[in-house]
Amino acid sequence: MVKLYNTLAHDKQEFKPIRNKKVGLYTCGPTVYDFAHLGNLRTYIFEDILKRVLEYNGYKVKHVMNVTDVGHLVSDADEGEDKMMKALKREGLEPNLKSLKKLADQYFKVFRQDMKKLNMIEPDQWCKATEHIKEQIDLVQILVDKGFAYDTEDAVYFDTSKLKDYGKLTRQAREELEPGARVKVAKTKRNPTDFALWKKTVGKHKNHIMHWPSPWGEGFPGWHIECSAMSRKYLGQPFDIHCGGIDHVPVHHTNEIAQSEAAYDEPLANYWVHGEFLTVGEGKMAKSAGTFITVADVEKKGTDPLAYRYLNLTANYRSKLNFTWDSLKAAENALHTLQNEVRYWPKPKKADKAALDKFKEAINDDMDMPKALAQLWMIVKERNNETKSATVLEMDKVFGLGLNELIAHPPKIPLKVKKLMEEREQARKDKDWPKADKIRSKIDELGYVVEDTSQGPIAKLKI
Repeated sequence: MVKLYNTLAHDKQEFKPIRNKKVGLYTCGPTVYDFAHLGNLRTYIFEDILKRVLEYNGYKVKHVMNVTDVGHLVSDADEGEDKMMKALKREGLEPNLKSLKKLADQYFKVFRQDMKKLNMIEPDQWCKATEHIKEQIDLVQILVDKGFAYDTEDAVYFDTSKLKDYGKLTRQAREELEPGARVKVAKTKRNPTDFALWKKTVGKHKNHIMHWPSPWGEGFPGWHIECSAMSRKYLGQPFDIHCGGIDHVPVHHTNEIAQSEAAYDEPLANYWVHGEFLTVGEGKMAKSAGTFITVADVEKKGTDPLAYRYLNLTANYRSKLNFTWDSLKAAENALHTLQNEVRYWPKPKKADKAALDKFKEAINDDMDMPKALAQLWMIVKERNNETKSATVLEMDKVFGLGLNELIAHPPKIPLKVKKLMEEREQARKDKDWPKADKIRSKIDELGYVVEDTSQGPIAKLKI
């Protein structure tokens, strides 16, 4: 039984898919105007772990992730520049479609590289906003026809007053939402909480490069409409699970729910699962705050990016995780210790069922990864080598630390180190302990440590 915290229910619930053993999973993807920082990537890691947990439980997961390459303005409100347009100016590129495509492709490529370095499984379906304009226009038209949207001089807006339970994801009534804090109060809006479905290329957006014809004039889609249109196209409605960061709850996901349910008179998704912020000091990691650390920055420090994945396993996805370089280094040390340990284990045979039952209990309890990780280390410290390899290999299907490439694959020891080990072993037989210690020090200088076991001495990579 998999239990997940459903933001919509504000409670932990047993997961029950719409179709037996099949799961439709939609995750809000990157806006490809800049590099993803570690805070962004924390969300994608938790979603990757969720997918692995579901697959571990025998579910076939269809994972869809969007790529926002138009319509996301510099704030969650209906104001400011499109982030893609702002990025063109930042990078000194010519304001044309060719430059925009080049920019989007560049950052999308890096994002996928970051996913690979963090050992994330790519979605089954990538969907770019610019490639689904028709679906978005069709959805806006339905909302206009049903009286949930209205046309103004600058945009087509969703009328939140027409939806009685608007804001239910946060459990706030529309009247309780602070006017102007979430969505810009424009003169053309009927209500402060109304939001743009289609922005027209007039006024401050008259020079917007990306625009398409529509029944309401030339323009481009609002940010929220893309996810509603694309998730429905690839997963149907309702589908099982919609994920994202906790910052998506009050605006983006609230508006997705509103427009999708108003259009089709049924839920968009049955479970809404959100990950908490990665913090730096007192605040969340964010581009606007200047606390912007990328995978490339991690690599420049000489740190294994996979250490960041391990760091995420040490905290529950619904708890804030504070980032420091020291904590990342500690995670790297733990990861390398684990990697170095499993190299010398025997080939996987039979797993420890009792240990895996405890592990499964932890991961199925709203992805309790700290508890699951503790279970892994208990196995590592055990002396029973008969089941260790197979057990840890099973666990790593969820952890995603790439241990399958390391278990029972000891590194090749240089000939010089092998000869020193032989000399040390002879010195030990001769009871020449000072000489044996001196040789051990030489081996240490070469980047290896000697571990004396019942089967004889083993040289391991120095951590």
